[in-house]
Amino acid sequence: MNKTELIEHIATNADISKAAAARALDATIEAVKLTLSNGSDVSLVGFGTFTVGKRAARVGRNPRTGVAIKIDAAKVPKFRPGKALKDALN
Repeated sequence: MNKTELIEHIATNADISKAAAARALDATIEAVKLTLSNGSDVSLVGFGTFTVGKRAARVGRNPRTGVAIKIDAAKVPKFRPGKALKDALN
């Protein structure tokens, strides 16, 4: 499912227009991004939790040349599914 299909699904199930569903989805995604960028977690009970993880700096290798390169430390988004989501899949 891509974003367009998700918007259509939201619009159909919530009985709202596709434009309203697109605005709602964009607002939700923006809220998650803003919260994670502030260092907080986003917890949606029954669905899962979005958190910020830290990846340490490390030395990697260019696969083409074999030259060692320095890879900077980075913050990465992580998602841990909730019990209800796991149960829905099994």
